Amino acid sequence: MRRKIVLVGAGSAVFTKGLLLDIIERRDEQWSVGLVDTDPVALDVIDKLSRKMVEQKGADIELSASVDRRDILPGADYVVSTIGVGGRRAWEQDVFIPRKYGVYQPVGDTVGPGGLSRAMRMIPQLCDIARDIKIICPDALFLNYANPMTMNCMAIRRETGVPVIGLCHGVNNGLGRISRFMGLRKEDISFTACGLNHMVFLYQMRKDAKDLFPYFVEMLDKVPVEERQIGPLTENFVRENHSYVVSDDRHYSEFVPETTLRGAYRGGELGVKYYSFEGTIREGDEEFEEHRRYAYSAEALPESFFERESGEHEQLMDIIGAMIYDRPGIFYVNLPNCGAVAGLPDETVVERPALISGSGIQPLQLPDFPVTLLPRLARFATIYEMAVRAALEGDRGLLLGAMCEASAISDKETVRKMMEELLAAQKEYLPQF
Repeated sequence: MRRKIVLVGAGSAVFTKGLLLDIIERRDEQWSVGLVDTDPVALDVIDKLSRKMVEQKGADIELSASVDRRDILPGADYVVSTIGVGGRRAWEQDVFIPRKYGVYQPVGDTVGPGGLSRAMRMIPQLCDIARDIKIICPDALFLNYANPMTMNCMAIRRETGVPVIGLCHGVNNGLGRISRFMGLRKEDISFTACGLNHMVFLYQMRKDAKDLFPYFVEMLDKVPVEERQIGPLTENFVRENHSYVVSDDRHYSEFVPETTLRGAYRGGELGVKYYSFEGTIREGDEEFEEHRRYAYSAEALPESFFERESGEHEQLMDIIGAMIYDRPGIFYVNLPNCGAVAGLPDETVVERPALISGSGIQPLQLPDFPVTLLPRLARFATIYEMAVRAALEGDRGLLLGAMCEASAISDKETVRKMMEELLAAQKEYLPQF
């Protein structure tokens, strides 16, 4: 039986390449892969690149591509969103405009002024995708990787009723980072984590039924700062809360707004001296150019191109396989809270473990979640609620309130001016405003 997976935002070539490699490895399965991107140049590159990959590896994969998702969605079993409305050029404005007002963000895709600006243009497009799924392939499973994850998933469910599932490799990456730091195998660590995407707290960590946090702190005391690869905010959090923030400082710093002010992070600027945002953008542009060269070259792809890399695509095919073959496994997903963490609204989308099998996706309840961590989640759950409503209703007042709460700028009129500049810069993507 040939199953069909559709990638909306397939021009995100690193994700598409990684997922296609995962599918190519599944030699005993037949897949149809649909590629969708509104940018015809990016779509042509990834279409040609994908066809070279499939042909070179002799894989039984049918490929189709279109700038109109409605051409590709019929018959889909799985629809995966990796869209980035406006691409890297719009993303740059999310970060560069707040810098003019003294707010420095290393990523700007989750929270803070940049993340909220991104949500305003992402949410309408994702809701439109969900509406098309509801009509064209209502039985398809909708999986979202696009950021800001929490707000996107909340808005899709609220506006369309489509039960989207959010996926992120943050927990897997974070566990890998600290297991290497402690010199342990990731597979030997038993853990539980929960939180809001990019602020997920790993609050239980054991090996052979023994709490590992004392050993983690002991290693922090022994290893020189420059060798830790663990940011100071995260290190302090571990020491004070017996919990680890899996995204480390690159994302977590944006949930501590005062650190995003000029010179407030280790005496420098986030996104400039630390976790260079320009570096991230440059790497993305360079990767696209490399893929363009490979796509249009008459030469075969080098074997190095097929080497496995860590990325957002990780675990997607494992999750799908767990459902197809009824192989139960625990995976981290973004779903409505629904009482999982007492004290958070039911509609707040929470990243937490779920049992995935032939019975579907069964999120776990977490009655042991530390109450001391709840205020951090509750604060941003409120910010996200305001922002989701602002994006759906085009409400400037709600967006202003969210931006005031999510930044450390004390003057409301300064925040208003920054907000209006962001809205003006992204105007072509903001029909609701």
